[in-house]
Amino acid sequence: MRAMILRQPGGDGPFLTLANVPVPTPAANEILVRVSMCGVCRTDLDIAEGRLAAARYPLIPGHQIIGRVAAKARSDSTFGEGDRVGVAWIHGADGTCRWCRSGEENLCPAFESTGCDADGGYTEYVTVRSAFAHHIPDVLSDIAAAPLLCAGAIGWRSLRWAAPDAGEPLGFLGFGVSGHLVLQLARLRHPDSPLFVFARDAGERAFARELGAAWTGTLEDTPPRQMSAIIDTTPAWHPMVSTLRHLAPGGRFVINAIRKAGADQLELAKLDYARDLWMEREIRSVANVTRADVREMLEMASSAGLRPTAEEMPLERANDALARMRVGGSVRGATVLRISPRE
Repeated sequence: MRAMILRQPGGDGPFLTLANVPVPTPAANEILVRVSMCGVCRTDLDIAEGRLAAARYPLIPGHQIIGRVAAKARSDSTFGEGDRVGVAWIHGADGTCRWCRSGEENLCPAFESTGCDADGGYTEYVTVRSAFAHHIPDVLSDIAAAPLLCAGAIGWRSLRWAAPDAGEPLGFLGFGVSGHLVLQLARLRHPDSPLFVFARDAGERAFARELGAAWTGTLEDTPPRQMSAIIDTTPAWHPMVSTLRHLAPGGRFVINAIRKAGADQLELAKLDYARDLWMEREIRSVANVTRADVREMLEMASSAGLRPTAEEMPLERANDALARMRVGGSVRGATVLRISPRE
């Protein structure tokens, strides 16, 4: 089968090599999925550039996977052959620790991730534990469903933690694939809260206004009002430090990122406690997703008609997709790789 393989992380790219590898054999608790599409996520770039270490190399990245069940154990009654399924970032958890027992399996010490701890979806076939696969609603096309599995689910989790005060502004720092989905979620869940977007690229700011942002600006600009919550989807430290001053007293700053680049940009000396953190302002990270996050995101998108803006590219252009993500501002919404031909 064809696969785009990361042999070693780091460097300036191209990061992935097209190769033919054996089709994996599913274990007793797994299903074999023939992949139709796989979304491209910034975390894939974090892995390729080495900010996030994989369990082993070579590795097949990708964790926003849509496909159909090609094989399964006879005892598995969850899925039937031919069922359309999704595979998200959460590949496994132990199910017994205190975090799993409390519904926070994303914090499990044994958490495993698709496309990092196990091979992912930049290939024609992938195996997944049936308990960690998701039924995909019929109303969602493959290209619409793929970005919901990570960018959408982590955006939903971020919005829950942000919980903007009724009628008070909610801010977005950066406007990539997750930002464009969570802004639409926010319009549905908090219709009385004006939405403010900080983005460096003029095209991103225009896209945010198209989707309902009440105000857009750069990091150097000042929004009309302080915000009760800000969701940060940027990959760097500097935007966060620059934006904290716009958070209202008691406000919540939620970081939606697995890794931050450029630790030298943090410049702690410029983080002013009285200006940026005092008055009970809160900073919180969002780590991974649970299966419940994914299910809820798929249900909301299905019922509310929420659809990502997405561009399709063939599997062989995965390096191009990662390169465009490095530059930023050149993609409206999500990029999704076409793996198998349309049915």
